[in-house]
Amino acid sequence: MLDWLLENDTELFLFLNNLGSESWDQFWLIVTHEYTFAPLYGLLLFLIYKKYGLKPLILMVFVIAAMITFTDQMTNVFKDTFMRPRPCRAEGIMDQVRFIAVRCGKYGFFSGHSSNSMAAAIFGGLVLRTYFKGIIYYLIFWSFVVAYSRIYVGVHYPLDIICGLTFGALSGLMFYKLNKYLLKRFISD
Repeated sequence: MLDWLLENDTELFLFLNNLGSESWDQFWLIVTHEYTFAPLYGLLLFLIYKKYGLKPLILMVFVIAAMITFTDQMTNVFKDTFMRPRPCRAEGIMDQVRFIAVRCGKYGFFSGHSSNSMAAAIFGGLVLRTYFKGIIYYLIFWSFVVAYSRIYVGVHYPLDIICGLTFGALSGLMFYKLNKYLLKRFISD
């Protein structure tokens, strides 16, 4: 069963990855760059400040930092535990991969970009949902775009992406609940 799943994952990866074209490469390299969305994060922090105030914002910055650290480090634990080579390093298919990323890390299960972007999307969407109806859907869509960019540039399989998005969603929800508790415990008027 696992072999069948991994084989289909590889086939789907090769199909999606090879849909790319040189005319779109620069766009997807920008999307996948880790600092591209810093302005979006800044905007979310500004909106949190405008709706909650300075004290809650300071608390949330610590919660967000803990959330990103948690998702990022757990991603590394999974990568070092499962040791699944990235497609750009996988024997037998690396010559079929459209690899356009700047570098190819060693292991890829699961995607840190996917988990971090989804955690931020869920956390930010839930924190701001009472003030901005539907914001969570835009943030989730953004997270899916970031996740797909990892397939496009040749560094992650679809299962790496799906597991990263799932882990990120659970992390975002968990840290949202922690944030809610901490706000009530330490900041409530």
